[in-house]
Amino acid sequence: MKIMVVDDEELIRSVIKEYASIEGFEVDEASDGLEAVQKCKSSNYDLIVMDIMMPKLDGYQAVKEIHKEKNIPILMLSARGEEYDKLLGFDLGIDDYVMKPFSPKELMARIKAITKRVNKSTPKIVLEDLIIDDSAREVIVAGEKILLTLKEYELLKYLVENKNIAISREQLLMSIWGYDFYGDDRTIDTHIKTLRSKIGKYKESIVTLRGVGYKFEYKE
Repeated sequence: MKIMVVDDEELIRSVIKEYASIEGFEVDEASDGLEAVQKCKSSNYDLIVMDIMMPKLDGYQAVKEIHKEKNIPILMLSARGEEYDKLLGFDLGIDDYVMKPFSPKELMARIKAITKRVNKSTPKIVLEDLIIDDSAREVIVAGEKILLTLKEYELLKYLVENKNIAISREQLLMSIWGYDFYGDDRTIDTHIKTLRSKIGKYKESIVTLRGVGYKFEYKE
């Protein structure tokens, strides 16, 4: 699998590359967000490790630009631990957030967890004109391909797989993120809001259960 490490500090890139190579990853590097965006246009990556504070183009803007073209899982690095920074990253569709200084071994564990979820294969799900094709990681609504972030895709798939079942926010966090998570319930609510805005008539199927969580309602 191929990952890209984006950080303006050469030492950090070198450390991550060393550990990732030991784990069997092919590693590419970029020293700023602009270089990362340009490389994504010509190469494919299974995951990107992205710093926030960088010259030319910061991590947030780079994530926006990359997700306009490709739905690549992104793990964000930052020396800033404010809740606002974390929530902004998750609102942009990143998959995890790790604070500096970090443990390289923990970082590798998080990278492997993300890539494992991405590569988990399940059959195609078809509900009338809603199609979730996991082999291609595509969602089609009424014949139109819908561009979703990785987390939006996984939320929709999980809700549809458990259609007509009430699912708590805590369960969604555990099932989608799968381990120690820096966000809170508002992260789920934000992702649900953006997901609804993209799936046409099926936005009505994602029902909010006050005080509990969500349910995907579907009448057979």
